[in-house]
Amino acid sequence: MSAIIQLDRIQKSYFMGKEPIPVLKGITLEIKKNEYVALMGPSGSGKSTLMNILGCLDSPTGGRYILNNQDVSQMADDDLAEVRNKEIGFVFQQFNLLPRLTAAENVALPLVYAGIPKKLRMEMAMNVLEKVSLTERSHHKPNEMSGGQCQRVAIARALVNNPSIILADEPTGNLDTKTSIEIMDIFSSIHAGGNTVVLVTHEDDIAQHAHRVVRLRDGLIETDRINENPIGQLVH
Repeated sequence: MSAIIQLDRIQKSYFMGKEPIPVLKGITLEIKKNEYVALMGPSGSGKSTLMNILGCLDSPTGGRYILNNQDVSQMADDDLAEVRNKEIGFVFQQFNLLPRLTAAENVALPLVYAGIPKKLRMEMAMNVLEKVSLTERSHHKPNEMSGGQCQRVAIARALVNNPSIILADEPTGNLDTKTSIEIMDIFSSIHAGGNTVVLVTHEDDIAQHAHRVVRLRDGLIETDRINENPIGQLVH
């Protein structure tokens, strides 16, 4: 399988006055199409910064990032935004749903930016809501749904553009154990359907769902190992 993400000596520093504070100190990493990777690391290890770079929310201060055969490391913000909308589906801990919109309208939002007509947007939204078993809640607003249902809406929204990568940042951080397991089962089925999934988590039991676990420490990769027995592995 070809690499969908290629990071070559990625560095990122922030500045306090004129003093550079290095956060990523030369990360080299390849993720292939249809891999399921968990990024782990203690607070301050650089995993959130790396996630922002992977998601084209931020640019590195050094090194190269090739996303789906495109060098995005030095792109202007507008070009990055276009790549982001097309290539990446985001799932966040806080769900980030708009409170006044129904589940279906929230899911259809990325398609508005893509210029897709309303009727088709709604059909596509209903299609992905079905994938996360939430068709019957399509007309409900976020405050009429449980945390787990809101996260399912967020996952459907991430899938609606048919992106190259699903990036999930602590997607079960606000959920109880039972709901977390249900959400992780959805990620397993998304991966089984052919998507590349990159998950950021500090919880070992959540990382165990991934097929590969990359641990960061002090802005460098500490370990990168294959998970032989991922939880929720779908048997073919």
